[in-house]
Amino acid sequence: MKRTIVKTNQAPQAIGPYSQAVKAGDTVYLAGQIPLVPETMTLESGDMRAQIRRVFENLGAVAKASGGSLQDVVKLNVYLTDLAHFPLVNEVMAQYFREPYPARAAVGVAALPKGVAVEMDAIMVLNKSSRRKGAKIAKSKSSKKRR
Repeated sequence: MKRTIVKTNQAPQAIGPYSQAVKAGDTVYLAGQIPLVPETMTLESGDMRAQIRRVFENLGAVAKASGGSLQDVVKLNVYLTDLAHFPLVNEVMAQYFREPYPARAAVGVAALPKGVAVEMDAIMVLNKSSRRKGAKIAKSKSSKKRR
């Protein structure tokens, strides 16, 4: 299956050897986003609500660059260093999604990159109405590797 690497300057650049998103057919795998401000690559300085909002903004920017939107997300994974923030995730998420909501998991973890308190990744499925022309796609690869 053909794989397409998605890259945008509207979301933080990868801080390791990974892609912001990988598109395989109509499915897009969005890498984990933390509350980094794309323009400065510094952490969001606001409270936890602002940090969660920044993560959704970053995911939304990658979704848009992939040819879709957060409304095309079918699975969302939320990682929190303190599950007491779970109600805030619900509150902020309701501002970015409408029904039908994606499937979701929330996982309490000991630590996250750069010492942040929240990270999210997602799986998105594009349909004909969500595909947009002009999505910023870095390069294409055909996954012909055999293991």
